[in-house]
Amino acid sequence: MSNRPVVHVTGARPNFPKAAPVIAALDKLGVEQLLVHTGQHYDEQMSEVFFRQLGLPEPDINLGVGSGTHATQTAAIMVGLEELFVERRPELVIVYGDVNSTVAAALVAAKLLIPVAHVEAGLRSFDMTMPEEVNRRLTDQLSELLLVTSPEAVGHLANEGLPVESIHFVGNPMIDTLLANLDRYDAGAARSSRGLQGRYAVATLHRPANVDTHDAATALVSALHGVADQLDLVLPLHPRGRTTLEGVGLLEHPRLHVEEPLGYVEFMGLVRGASLVLTDSGGVQEETTVLGVPCLTMRPNTERPITITDGTNRLVRPDQVVEAAREILARPAGERWPVPPLWDGHAGERIGRVLERWLADRRTQEQMS
Repeated sequence: MSNRPVVHVTGARPNFPKAAPVIAALDKLGVEQLLVHTGQHYDEQMSEVFFRQLGLPEPDINLGVGSGTHATQTAAIMVGLEELFVERRPELVIVYGDVNSTVAAALVAAKLLIPVAHVEAGLRSFDMTMPEEVNRRLTDQLSELLLVTSPEAVGHLANEGLPVESIHFVGNPMIDTLLANLDRYDAGAARSSRGLQGRYAVATLHRPANVDTHDAATALVSALHGVADQLDLVLPLHPRGRTTLEGVGLLEHPRLHVEEPLGYVEFMGLVRGASLVLTDSGGVQEETTVLGVPCLTMRPNTERPITITDGTNRLVRPDQVVEAAREILARPAGERWPVPPLWDGHAGERIGRVLERWLADRRTQEQMS
């Protein structure tokens, strides 16, 4: 058994529900692990609460990089990780999703000739104006193990010339976390604590294209107010864009309830009871698909098209939101949607088995050389 650890690099809210099942699976297999939190999200409700609620071990190392421009943040993460990787010489670095911490870790590991495994490989929006698209494409090119959550991602990776033997369709570990905690999502408590009567909607919006400019924010607020005309709308507001949105009148509707970001369990309880979710988040598209909650994604594209073909998701422009919401609310409740393949709560175990085999093969090769 190697005494070099497998290092998990997490840094932002979307990483934690993906990492938790993988860490648990490798722990059961007796793999030595090190958990790094880069501190890309450093707010209590954006990161630390996730460790408590998801049963994640406390991070062994927190780089505490905080916010900044893409270059500043990515550079700070790279400097911190390089020092750590040189000291500990990981056997494998595991990265998640498409945040700046993900691509920073992959770059550092690749330069140090440390293998990388990318959980959620192969997702593509084909929109290079999105920082996340840049991050995920670069990370896949640098990764030796490509752990795929949906079938179309296999084709994307093959089209980009990545070796088929490195691609493993394992399912979606975020859904493992969703299903494992299902009985903790209390929609009744979410409703009663806010004094909501009848149906309500939830919104979560933070992407630059929606919140960074005056015109985009104005269109977004108009759409949100149009939905709030139809039913109460709860908006846990990401710090990004808050000033801009409030400056164009976000708070000027009596049925639009703006809150601070929520912990994972509280947010999922709120979503579970919703009649409609409006988002620009990739993860929320997946979670609503499994929970059967209609989802309107305010983006021109999605790297998760399977949530449209096998789920509850629909892409909309701001000027389409009000009518799309009206159509959803007019439907009878209880409609069923197909769920994507292998979104069954066992992706973490499959990932664990793939990694265990890979580690064993690598150690055998090292002994023979």
